Amino acid sequence: MDGDPISTIAARMQRARSVLFITGAGISADSGLPTYRGVGGLYAGGTTEDGLPIEVALSGDMLARRPEYVWRYLMQIAPHFRGARPNDAHAVIARFQGRIEQVTVLTQNVDGLHRAAGSRDVIEIHGTLDRVHCMVCPYERDVRDYAELSWPPRCPVCAGWLRPRAVFFGEELPLAALHRLEAAQASAPDLVFSIGTTSVFPYIADPMYRAHRRGAMTVEINPELTEVSQWAEFRLCQGAAQAMQAIWSAYEQI
Repeated sequence: MDGDPISTIAARMQRARSVLFITGAGISADSGLPTYRGVGGLYAGGTTEDGLPIEVALSGDMLARRPEYVWRYLMQIAPHFRGARPNDAHAVIARFQGRIEQVTVLTQNVDGLHRAAGSRDVIEIHGTLDRVHCMVCPYERDVRDYAELSWPPRCPVCAGWLRPRAVFFGEELPLAALHRLEAAQASAPDLVFSIGTTSVFPYIADPMYRAHRRGAMTVEINPELTEVSQWAEFRLCQGAAQAMQAIWSAYEQI
């Protein structure tokens, strides 16, 4: 299509009934959170300081067998989340709720920043780190700072181990979140955005593929090429906050 891509995207947003935003670690980069691997993306080399692959050290199996080992790494991760605030990308997505009938966010992130920014329809496909629950009894609680937890992190009711409501390596995705994702896809959103994710998981790439196949507008915001770049009608090779703020500004001027 001819013309400025930002203006074209903004004009299409003006006519949209529903929009699906798919987000990964890159959207939280401007909030000070790293984008590389691990739970929350904190182990660039793919291994822990003990030389274990991340997929082993932070797995559901390790959590079941050696919860104290997993919690040692979670406590290293936690300070990176402490004090993180939503950035302009999170804020703009939430702002569109007041202008577009249906705005859904599918996020791989466990940082809770979309909810903190005010987004209401958020599918946290990998769960969240800011809620813990007992591995034995029904006890659970919200927690924004793991420093609030005792060591070891045990349930005050039954003394069982606590764990975050996040999906660890090797664990199944939450069924309720998968049902919500399928419902969001079935509604055939007018636009699908892929923001700050490499889209290596099929359930993250699939919405872009489906939208492309049925002729809906697809937008990718990512400095690098990804698994879904081939299906993006528009590619904005920049940071999420910069791109989303530009789209909002153009939208407001129409």
